Amino acid sequence: RLESMPCGGGSPLAHALQMAMLTGINAQKSGDVGKVVVVCISDGRANVPLCVSMGEEFDPDADEDSKDGKPSRGYLKEEVLACAKQLGVLPGFNLLCIDTENKFISTGIAKDIANAAMGKYHQIAKADGSAIASVTSQALNEIKAQ
Repeated sequence: RLESMPCGGGSPLAHALQMAMLTGINAQKSGDVGKVVVVCISDGRANVPLCVSMGEEFDPDADEDSKDGKPSRGYLKEEVLACAKQLGVLPGFNLLCIDTENKFISTGIAKDIANAAMGKYHQIAKADGSAIASVTSQALNEIKAQ
């Protein structure tokens, strides 16, 4: 069970989505679950490329907009959206994306992630435990009703 979750710092969002897919697929194969609901609590802004989170070095030649050997925001966004699309076509998988980004300066990336995965999107002003639990519970009830 999840007791606490640190926030801030590096966001290997593509890797997180891949790990959620792998965990869900394994649970389905073992017969533990039928449906998988991935709850992504994020502002949607990835800043760690998939290769780095997998222990490899980033190749700046892979991103024409790379600066100082680091991936561009566009590269990171496309990488996350590609993973979200993969999640969206997996049988029995649903994504709930809870957007914690300040809506007044929002980039809309979390909504793009939800759309790419054909999932549900909710923006919450204050990402405290009760708000997250309420949105998640509501979304789970909607998914169960499908």
